[in-house]
Amino acid sequence: MRLLVMFLLLIGLSSCKSENQSKSRAISEVEIKTLLQDSLLNVRAIAIDENNNLNFATSNGEIGGKSMNLKNQESVVINFIIKHDSIIPNFRSISITEKGIFVFGISSPALLYKIDTDSLKLVYKETHPKAFYDSMDFWNDREGIAMGDPTDDCISIIITRDSGETWTKLSCDDLPKAKEGEAAFAASDTNIAIVGNETWIATGGRASRILYSNDKGKTWQIYKTPIIQGKLTTGIYSLDFYDAKNGFAIGGDYTDANANTANKIRTYDGGKTWEVVANGQSPGYRSCIQYIPSGNANELVAVGFKGIDYSKDAGESWKHLSDEGFYTIRFLNDSIAYAAGSGLIAKLIFR
Repeated sequence: MRLLVMFLLLIGLSSCKSENQSKSRAISEVEIKTLLQDSLLNVRAIAIDENNNLNFATSNGEIGGKSMNLKNQESVVINFIIKHDSIIPNFRSISITEKGIFVFGISSPALLYKIDTDSLKLVYKETHPKAFYDSMDFWNDREGIAMGDPTDDCISIIITRDSGETWTKLSCDDLPKAKEGEAAFAASDTNIAIVGNETWIATGGRASRILYSNDKGKTWQIYKTPIIQGKLTTGIYSLDFYDAKNGFAIGGDYTDANANTANKIRTYDGGKTWEVVANGQSPGYRSCIQYIPSGNANELVAVGFKGIDYSKDAGESWKHLSDEGFYTIRFLNDSIAYAAGSGLIAKLIFR
């Protein structure tokens, strides 16, 4: 009987292994379908809403989204432009909840707007000369967070607990102290990663670290990373977590985009420790990293102005799929994503 049980267990394990292997895949190409192209277009803030529609905000104050043209083909259009007096905000962050769309401009005056079907409302304004906000995300429809460069001796963090109607900036007394030259990059609106109540924030520059909160921003601690750092242009540019344990960060130095030393790092323990992967291997600098939704923390796509790259083994190795440049990407499902950059918004189909 004991031998029979062991035999059945071995059969079961073998079956599970075969099943997992049968579900594995390797993407070999990407089809790029242009949805909007304009030489003046500059987009680093995109989001997909609950109806699977693309929304975006541009560096020229424009707000837009997906539409269907007269031939019933998918396209995107610019719906309107936001101005504050004579100021046109440079939007680098966008988030969507059931209460509306939120867009955030980067520099002073830092302007955060809430957009719904009936109104456009300025819900936060910061005039500190050093104000520069890089990324925004929400835990749920009531609670959200945005982060930016230090104005004092800590990373700037603002939080809402009332569906985005009001935002409060955290005191540096309640945050880890920033190191000299530590800030962040408004490259792709992916400095913040959220899983449940847990939050990770990536910094960059002369120091590149992870701020972590397990209680939706009430308390914080700091984790070191081995990513390249030491210059104002080095460090983490993008961060993503597949679940509460598996995370990946990418960056490098955008002024030396082909350099690929210590620019890709991975964690298996929720960000407490990180390891460099694919060291000295392409890709070099990239501005956005995203896990493929059902890729079991193994499948990743990275984009930057040097192209699109894919990993099927949690970042150990990479395949270059395209030289087409993008700043940011978001997945609709395992095979389809939207990406945006300089002069272009596109739909990407991975095969």
